[in-house]
Amino acid sequence: MNTQDSPSPSNPTQFHDPWFIAVWPGMGGVAANAGVYLLSKLEMTMIGEFDASGLFDVDQVMVEAGIIQPPRRPQNRFFAWKDPAAKRDLIVFLGEAQPPAGKHAFCKQLSTLARGFGATRVFTFAAMATDMRPDQASRVFAASTGEQELLELKGHGLEALESGHIGGLNGILPAVAAELGLAGACLLGEMPHIFSRLPYPKASLAILDAFCRISGFVLDLAELREQARAVDDRLGALWEQLQEAYRGQHGEESQEETFAPEQPEELLEAADKQRIEALFEKAAGDRSKAFELKQELDRLGVFKEYEDRFLDLFKRNGSEP
Repeated sequence: MNTQDSPSPSNPTQFHDPWFIAVWPGMGGVAANAGVYLLSKLEMTMIGEFDASGLFDVDQVMVEAGIIQPPRRPQNRFFAWKDPAAKRDLIVFLGEAQPPAGKHAFCKQLSTLARGFGATRVFTFAAMATDMRPDQASRVFAASTGEQELLELKGHGLEALESGHIGGLNGILPAVAAELGLAGACLLGEMPHIFSRLPYPKASLAILDAFCRISGFVLDLAELREQARAVDDRLGALWEQLQEAYRGQHGEESQEETFAPEQPEELLEAADKQRIEALFEKAAGDRSKAFELKQELDRLGVFKEYEDRFLDLFKRNGSEP
């Protein structure tokens, strides 16, 4: 692990009773959006990077102004928030991609680091696609590694994922963490399956609202709530248009067809670039404003291109202890 002046993961006294959250990109951007919102609103600080380059290959390179750029592997970063009230700190792991192989070994290393930080509970966030409509509330489903923890989650209004499977690291990490003596759980935010290829912040909002109830954290969710409302308005209108078109082709009594509209491609105009630069400058002075920048990058479909620069906003600066 590269620490970049970070507290040592072998010294758990650096943090007070921390909980550990791991998120990766996935369906609807649900987990990553929730993770980035935490970084922004808690003004978290990057404390290190997890070097897992040996598990990732390179299948494409970027080209800028005709010049092929050096190959780049997915990054894995740790961020921390120290509770001013000294009740419970929080550590967030943000991975850019899941490794194609070696997932169990990856999760064992990550769980060992979490335990080294002093964490007692490990959470992953994920999306769960159902036949819900955009005008319905997103439920949060939970799966836990222990019966007592599951009862606690259900007591906070979460629904148990009674059966099925959780794909990838979202399920493997809690299971491996349990092998090391850590309580593990996955929180899954509900989203419409027909929009699974589009960002769905309402599921992110539901997950964070549930996590606040579980942890006792106080988090201002107003900005995420507004983003969710705006997206739901657009998707609701799209839903009605698609249903009307489908009924026109197949009749009123036809069953709804599963479809997944593609996100439209948008060209980044000069005005967009200027607005992005202004938002970067704003967020550099106040990290709590970073989610406003994230929303704009998502709206333009260019967050991936700016991801490294965006996450650099959370690096420790010289004025911090």
